[in-house]
Amino acid sequence: MSRPRIVIVGAGFAGYQTARTLSRLAKGAAEIVLVNPHDYFLYVPLLPEVATGILEPRRISVSIPGTLPDVRLMLGEADHIDLDGRRVGLVDPEGNRREISYDRLVLSAGSVNKLLPIPGVTEHAHGFRGMPEALYLRDHMTRQIELADVADDPAERDARCTFVVVGAGYTGTEVAAHGKLFTDELAGHQPSLRDREPPRWMLLDIAPRVLPGLPGHMAETAERVLTRRGVEVAMGVSVAEATKEGVRLTDDRFVPTHSLVWCVGVRPDPLVGDLGLPTEKGRLCVDEYLNVPGHPEVFACGDAAAVPDLTQPGEITPMTAQHAWRQGKTAAQNIAASCGKGERSPYRHRDLGFVVDLGGFQAAANPLRVPLSGPVAKAVTRGYHLAAMPGNRVRTGADWLLDAALSRQAVQMGLVRSDAVPLENSSPELPVRTYA
Repeated sequence: MSRPRIVIVGAGFAGYQTARTLSRLAKGAAEIVLVNPHDYFLYVPLLPEVATGILEPRRISVSIPGTLPDVRLMLGEADHIDLDGRRVGLVDPEGNRREISYDRLVLSAGSVNKLLPIPGVTEHAHGFRGMPEALYLRDHMTRQIELADVADDPAERDARCTFVVVGAGYTGTEVAAHGKLFTDELAGHQPSLRDREPPRWMLLDIAPRVLPGLPGHMAETAERVLTRRGVEVAMGVSVAEATKEGVRLTDDRFVPTHSLVWCVGVRPDPLVGDLGLPTEKGRLCVDEYLNVPGHPEVFACGDAAAVPDLTQPGEITPMTAQHAWRQGKTAAQNIAASCGKGERSPYRHRDLGFVVDLGGFQAAANPLRVPLSGPVAKAVTRGYHLAAMPGNRVRTGADWLLDAALSRQAVQMGLVRSDAVPLENSSPELPVRTYA
């Protein structure tokens, strides 16, 4: 008898964990195929540290062939699913169209930048979802400080030294916290900037406080650290219009800047909406077993799926890495059960705490609901990330030690151009192909 083929679309937290757990459960009894645009799993929570020169890009890029030897990696971006014919269509990195059939399908395509109808934002802002965007931001910050150093016009110098982050959730808060330290250090190496006011950072959100949805003490810690560091935290304020010269805020202030970082949230991958199946908040409806109703051979998890939250009846689980990671494990177990190995179980999870890295020796955490801040929270945060990463732990730890002992290497690599990372991008994990 031929082995059943299980195709997993997307190698984010949910897809990678599904593949890893399935490979352990199947033990060669099933063919596991992972469709992904690149050959690594990206540990997104540490992306701000790549953007600010603490970690090298490969530290948080975990090799799929190197860590999932029993999983067949098919490089490509899935853009069509034939549910009746049980086939997945994709485009490989060289532009060739391919198809693959499946007996079981796991949709874990993840998410893309959330867009809002604000004039000028898609043209002048950049998101922060994938490695190309992080590498672009690192070059961009370095370039703006270096250009500010040689600017004759004080207005131009101030604009280049101003950075605006929209969205005070996990990502925006960490980008602002790390970015401020990074640009301060960069400015300290520039002759005409070291004796002037340090670079200006603004963190905006229409929410009443930073880190909305997280425990109050974490928000208070984050805002206190940011404020002491010199970040202007403006709650209840957002961008009304973006232009080449700067941004106009909803309180009618105009902020001259060349740097607008968009961290307002995410939306499910457009592939989900193309299926023609029921969705909730743009996410594919599934039952508590992560099964798509009417399609017993199809499962979905992570940001692409509206998974019922059994701890809060009537709600769906948030789009977080913690939920995606655990849903991947449940999906794998239920797929194995559908093939006759074990019994299926519903997805149920209670949060054990959160961690937010604020750069330097600062962090906010509440492991097992114990409120922590400062160096202790920093140790817990880094310990959590090392435990959660499926590889590269020693190299990541070594980079942290080197960062504590040495100054960062502030150079532009020029690998990712601005037009290669547009905000409106259905695949933020890949740079858009541009032609000179």
